[in-house]
Amino acid sequence: MHHTKEKGDLGVLKAQLDMYEQGFAILNPVTEHAPFDLVIYKDREFRRVQIKYKSVDKTGSITVHFRSCWADKNGTHMQQVDKNEIDLYCVYCPDTDECYYLDPKSYKRSVTLRVEAPRNNQLRHVKLATDFRRVP
Repeated sequence: MHHTKEKGDLGVLKAQLDMYEQGFAILNPVTEHAPFDLVIYKDREFRRVQIKYKSVDKTGSITVHFRSCWADKNGTHMQQVDKNEIDLYCVYCPDTDECYYLDPKSYKRSVTLRVEAPRNNQLRHVKLATDFRRVP
């Protein structure tokens, strides 16, 4: 099995468990070609969820880029995500074994969540990962 695929599968499983524990029904699409990985349902509302597996970087952060990447015979391709097709990003971090939830429409091309305190003790404009633990 492809290593990247294994990480993605683990991220999806962890996300499903976390959202289930938050009271959501989990619906899986029949195709792998949808712009989202699954749909959640609660309180008469459906939400399309894209799941990412992201490790903590050397600065103690997780950076989420709102783009999709794939490779084919013509090379590696990147495309910005159509935020009208995704309601929620769920980021599974294996270093914390936690899921973090973001509304992609609230950010431009990317967002950075701090897992560790900044070395310069900056507090303003810092997004702490722990503040994103629940589905909004």
